[in-house]
Amino acid sequence: MNPKSGYYIANMKVKEDTLDLFYGTEFQHVAPFKTQLLKWIGNKQRFAHNIASYFPTDIGTYFEPFLGSGAVLGALQPPRAVASDACGPLVEIWQTLQDDPRLLVNWYKSRYAEYHEYGRPEGYERIKARYNANPNGADLLFICRSCYGGVVRFRKRDGYISTPCGIHDPVSPESFAQRVQIWNRRTAGARFLNADFEEAMAKARAGDLVYCDPPYVCSQAILYRGQDFSLDRLMRAISECKDRGVRVALSIDGKKKSGTVDCELTIPVGLFEREVYVDCGRSMLRRFQLEGETLENEVVHDRLLLTY
Repeated sequence: MNPKSGYYIANMKVKEDTLDLFYGTEFQHVAPFKTQLLKWIGNKQRFAHNIASYFPTDIGTYFEPFLGSGAVLGALQPPRAVASDACGPLVEIWQTLQDDPRLLVNWYKSRYAEYHEYGRPEGYERIKARYNANPNGADLLFICRSCYGGVVRFRKRDGYISTPCGIHDPVSPESFAQRVQIWNRRTAGARFLNADFEEAMAKARAGDLVYCDPPYVCSQAILYRGQDFSLDRLMRAISECKDRGVRVALSIDGKKKSGTVDCELTIPVGLFEREVYVDCGRSMLRRFQLEGETLENEVVHDRLLLTY
């Protein structure tokens, strides 16, 4: 079912129960999918099915050019997809999931053993230092699952990961292996590319759907490539997609501080037909920044903007 939120068109709120008749659009009905493969800042795992419920049912090829944890891809489970990201080691993880899932399991298993052999945080720091000396998917895989709060911070100058060790125990190799089997099946229709979002979006054609989940301007500059992310460039790419008949859904900054603060963004007039706010729960980033403090006032609401 669609989330219980209103849609906005030219500042007029349309009742949700009249939406389908008003637009003549059939929406997806996507079941919740909670099994997480990777941890990543801005991960949409808990509410990916809500986002996907706003997608049309007649998608040609599904595109996700800011892949990250792949939460929406995994929830939607499309038969044809192009999933991409600018972070090469991250894409290496996804490509290995598809091409050699046993190798992916072995990557995790060997680093899990190293982590416990040297103890916490020494084992984690060894793996992180190895990644920083030579960025690679195998080490990033374990860092994603074991770093503090699941917030992988990348230094702008050289891509150096600075996130300390988490206080939680990483999932066991047996549990991770089960997740690999599940995700291998759910992403079987996808092709994974290491590409800039503009390059990936240029491949979409009329009838396709592009879901964009870029670094958030108000909060996520610590992401890989988040420091130099251009919202204006993304808006141009979305406009070009719309001109070709490609439908685009965009998750972007909405409200923070439990709805008391609006994230001000410049959105081209007329580019999007609808807007809805999705409750994202408490901020992962603020959980990292406010260690040991209450997060009652740190609920985040995403804006989901749709060109259709």
